[in-house]
Amino acid sequence: MNLGTLVGEAGWLWLILAVGLGIAELLAPGVFLIFLAIAAAITGVATLVLADLSPVAQLVSFGVWTAVAVLIGRRWYRDYPVESADPLLNDRAARLIGDIVVVTDAIENGAGRVRVGDGTWPAHGPDVPVGAHVRITGIDSGALLIEPEAASR
Repeated sequence: MNLGTLVGEAGWLWLILAVGLGIAELLAPGVFLIFLAIAAAITGVATLVLADLSPVAQLVSFGVWTAVAVLIGRRWYRDYPVESADPLLNDRAARLIGDIVVVTDAIENGAGRVRVGDGTWPAHGPDVPVGAHVRITGIDSGALLIEPEAASR
C-alpha cells in the first residue's frame, strides 16, 4: 500500500470520525462533540479533495477548524441562548436565595455558619445567635448573605 492510498483513506477515516463524534453527541449531549465532528468532517472533505495533504496538515486543519467551530458555536449560543423552564437548575447557590435557614455558628463580626439541608455554609450578615432563623438574600464568593427572618417580612 503506497502513501497516496493511505492519504486517500485518511479522508474517509476523518469522515467516519465525524459521524462517530456526531453520534456520541446525540447519545451524551454536551454541546461540544458536535464542534469536533464539524471539524473532522471539514478535514475529511479537505483530505479527499487535496489528495496530497500530509498527516501534519490534516491535524493542523482539524485543530484550526475545531477552534473556528467552537468560536462560531460560542457566538451562536451567546446570541441565541437556550431558554429553560428552570434557569437556576445548575446554580445551587442562587436557588437558595429566599430560603429560611438556621444559624449553626453564631454570626459574629459579620461571619458565621448556617445549616442548609444536611450541610453548613459560611454566612455573612448582621450578628445573630445560634439557633436563629435567617433568610438568605444573596451569595458573595461562596458565602451566603443573610438577614434575620423578621427583618425580611
